[in-house]
Amino acid sequence: MLLTLGLNHNTAPIEIREKLAFSPERLDDSLQSLTGLPFVEEAAILSTCNRTEIYCDIATQQTDELIAWLAAHHLVNETNIREYLYSHAEHQSIKHMSRVACGLDSMVLGEPQILGQMKTAYQQAYDAGTLGKYLGRLFQHTFQVAKKVRTDTAIGFSPVSIAFSGVKLAQQIFADLSQQTALLIGAGETIELSAQHLKEQGIGQLIVANRTLEKAHAIASQGNGYAIEIKDIPAHLAQADIIISSTASQLPILGKGSVETAILKRKHKPIFMMDLAVPHDIEKEVGTLSDVYLYSVDDLKNIVDDGLQSRREAAEQAEDIIDIQVSHFQAWMRAQNASQTIQQLRKQSDQTREELLQKALKSLSNNQTAEQVLERFANDLTNKILHAPSSALKQAASEGNSSLLLAAKQLFNLKK
Repeated sequence: MLLTLGLNHNTAPIEIREKLAFSPERLDDSLQSLTGLPFVEEAAILSTCNRTEIYCDIATQQTDELIAWLAAHHLVNETNIREYLYSHAEHQSIKHMSRVACGLDSMVLGEPQILGQMKTAYQQAYDAGTLGKYLGRLFQHTFQVAKKVRTDTAIGFSPVSIAFSGVKLAQQIFADLSQQTALLIGAGETIELSAQHLKEQGIGQLIVANRTLEKAHAIASQGNGYAIEIKDIPAHLAQADIIISSTASQLPILGKGSVETAILKRKHKPIFMMDLAVPHDIEKEVGTLSDVYLYSVDDLKNIVDDGLQSRREAAEQAEDIIDIQVSHFQAWMRAQNASQTIQQLRKQSDQTREELLQKALKSLSNNQTAEQVLERFANDLTNKILHAPSSALKQAASEGNSSLLLAAKQLFNLKK
């Protein structure tokens, strides 16, 4: 039985999520401990800042025992974590994993990072030797579903964060960001995310300006960049093709005069500017200058809202795809059950044949004619193989179980 047990940003505060997070260094030991439970046959663990989930193939649905293990493993009181946990079995577990991989269960709808995190969870479990036939196949199926959703819907196309929106907008103005230099002003989360997105899109160079040089250097070092102090911005302004500013300053950092000077030095090469600060970091008058494209946080908010609506519509399409793919995986699982039954039937038949064959060979060695031996062998084999189903059919008839009789006719292809 497939089972998911977990908690996420919707069900638990960060204090609880931190207590139940699995450290990467100890994950192998955790997986070995988990599969050491007598009812756990396969297991994988996904642990991120926003969620912790245990995926299992278990002999019986022993959710309480799994919760007890989770609490004991993290040295927390079981009673204190129960209200934050959710569990899904079989069909719902398969669907939940697909929804997570597609970003439909993420804090940011449709975000792609979770798929990479799930692939890491799969690889860690594979390396630990805790994956088997069913859970291993489910992970591969889940990755295929996520790829199909990304290909067939617009779930990841529309920007849904201010930082991401800004970078997407910059790409519309500068087709090749690898030839551009970006000046980031500030060192908060928005600037850090902007630096990350610019790096992912291949920005040529980063300059990060901040009052604290150490923080600016930490962000600039993520890419091909360097750090400067805010007071040194005028000396570097003409280098910047893209400027993104987000500080807590109460007064503007960039004025019309300094930008005019930079434009002249650039020989009127355009500058794309995003003022993501409240209050503004860039004087509004800068937007009146030729060759300057200035956007405020309100301008980008409209793009974000449009992006979220687009992703919600794509998410509805994704849910339909997931439902179809879940039914496909369940069909595969049912086929595996049939395969096991067929293997058992064939093994039992082979054993019967071997026993009767040895008996026939012994009869031949006692000088009985081949014709007599073959006739007895054929009769014995037929009677032995048909004994159990014949008894079951007689019992079904006596109990009025017509469905089994009809199934037998279909199974053995009996003509009317």
